[in-house]
Amino acid sequence: MEFEHLVEVNLLDDPAVPDLTREEVWFGLLCRAEDPRPFLPGLESCEVLTRSETALTRRLNFGKVQIFDAVRWQAMDWICFESAATAEHPSGRLTISLEQPEPDSAALFLRFAYRTGLSETAGDDAKYADYVRSAYHQSDLDTVKVVRMIVESTRTD
Repeated sequence: MEFEHLVEVNLLDDPAVPDLTREEVWFGLLCRAEDPRPFLPGLESCEVLTRSETALTRRLNFGKVQIFDAVRWQAMDWICFESAATAEHPSGRLTISLEQPEPDSAALFLRFAYRTGLSETAGDDAKYADYVRSAYHQSDLDTVKVVRMIVESTRTD
């Protein structure tokens, strides 16, 4: 299954919601790589296994289910989370890209692009495709909320 959509970060028509900068959003996405617990309900712990300047590997513990994934990124541009299939979990890849239509504009979006091992056309998987897309969309809206909370808790103004 492949699925992608945009989420608006700065609500330009709502002055009560403070704008976030590209740097602040990027910081929040790196927080998701380092400690995804606030972003993933049910995640009990995350252990970073390897680390480089542009990647890391992790073990995610959801109770009895463990998922190993790799996170890669290009700073200030995109971050990609990729997991291999296990008996309890299908393979998957999520790429989150920062999009800013004009360089100095407050308009800022996150593009969430999913590729999973679920089939949209065959077997039991097809029955769940719409549910999974809806769950991903809600999770992505929640990601922006968590990024906003992280940024607001670190602002010193």
